[in-house]
Amino acid sequence: MRWRWGDRAWLAAVGSAFAVAQLALIRPEMGLGWDETVYVSQISAHAPAAFFSAPRARGVSLLVAPVASWSSSTPLLRVYLALLSGLGLFLALRAWRGLIPVRVVALGGALFASLWVTLFYGPQAMPNLWVAIGGLASVGCFLRAQADRSRGAPLWGLAASAALMALMRPTDAVWVSLPLLVALLAVRPWRHGRLLLALAGGLAAGAAEWVIEAYVSFGGLAQRLSDGSRIQGGLSWNNAVDDQLRSLGGRVLCRPCTGAMPSTDVTLWWFALPVFAVLGLVAAVQMRRVAGTALTCACAVTAAIPYLFFIGYAAPRFLLPAYALLSLPIAGALDFLLTESRGAWRPLGVTAVAVALLGHLTIQATVLERLVSGTTQGHQRWARIAAELHRDGVRPPCVLTGHDPQAPPVPIAFYAGCASANIGGHNENTTAAALARAARQMPVAILTTAGVRPPSYARTWGTAHLDGRVYAYLAPIAWKRHGI
Repeated sequence: MRWRWGDRAWLAAVGSAFAVAQLALIRPEMGLGWDETVYVSQISAHAPAAFFSAPRARGVSLLVAPVASWSSSTPLLRVYLALLSGLGLFLALRAWRGLIPVRVVALGGALFASLWVTLFYGPQAMPNLWVAIGGLASVGCFLRAQADRSRGAPLWGLAASAALMALMRPTDAVWVSLPLLVALLAVRPWRHGRLLLALAGGLAAGAAEWVIEAYVSFGGLAQRLSDGSRIQGGLSWNNAVDDQLRSLGGRVLCRPCTGAMPSTDVTLWWFALPVFAVLGLVAAVQMRRVAGTALTCACAVTAAIPYLFFIGYAAPRFLLPAYALLSLPIAGALDFLLTESRGAWRPLGVTAVAVALLGHLTIQATVLERLVSGTTQGHQRWARIAAELHRDGVRPPCVLTGHDPQAPPVPIAFYAGCASANIGGHNENTTAAALARAARQMPVAILTTAGVRPPSYARTWGTAHLDGRVYAYLAPIAWKRHGI
């Protein structure tokens, strides 16, 4: 199956539309989220590096380095990431050339790109979309390398895409790649030495920094994995399917995941995924593409398993790799239903699919708009708190601490240009004695809410009202800077 230049243009159009949609729908003034500030602070001169916990990997920091290392402009970073994610989607789809018709690849890419969670995280400094792009590309390159062992390009593509996944989230990369590794080892492994080397070598290259850092900073690989499990609530059997459903209404993090389920129209597409994936497998049997489609579905399933059954909370972005991998079998099912229908059924089928897709896009856009609006307000509140701290004398070099979710010190510290410190919890990186010593040398602020008493080392500190119910206990040196 040969591809023409016009075929590539369709995929370029999908990637370009994805980038343009992000720039149009995600407001530049949205600001950086909590996790984003952690990743960006590792290489930004705007603020000291935030504590880097065990589950995180430094792939995102490397990804944003070309912009964040010299500019603190969030809109510039958003534009850069939107364009880069559009290019990444194009390259991932292009990895499927010669395997399935271009119309199916383009439709699958469009379906994945139209999800609110894909659009929302496209311009963000977060790892999950890049695991999804790497996973989609790796399966395509794997199948192409199997189909034509004489060419080296698919092998290099497989190694690069596997490295991208592992660089972003090593554990997710293993889950996504598991069916590929099983397929290689179970069926005549001696005939697939190059494939196995490319896949394993790519995973090892991408995870190398994370493994080395485990021994340098976390007491070894086993300890880092154990710490990561503890931070995520203890990885064990846990049915988080209902948590994922609750998050589909536009919640970036569902921890703890309580409250009512979203309306049926918001979650209907999620229930349709396995149905159309099965239809895609049926269509693949008819089109003689069953092995590749089955392997793609298997990778989607293993990518989703840890976040559906081994974790006690949910975030929609966790399932992005599964959505990306399922997009092509689902597109294959839709294509088969439309092209194989005959007579009077064909116009009816085309109309039904068109109406369903239009409704799907409308619902996704509605959820996205509501989420972007709420997220923007939350991030702007952090910016206001940071500005109030500056007016109260808390300016770099400075330290913020606290444990109230209404005033999280990590993102607010980044906005203020301060270091963040915690004496407990998942981000513990200091002690009360160390904070007391720091307060004699630079402004230290404890973020809290009304009515909460200060810790013993801050009993003599002044109080400042920042925003709403958020207050701060300020070290005396901050008041001196403020001229009080």
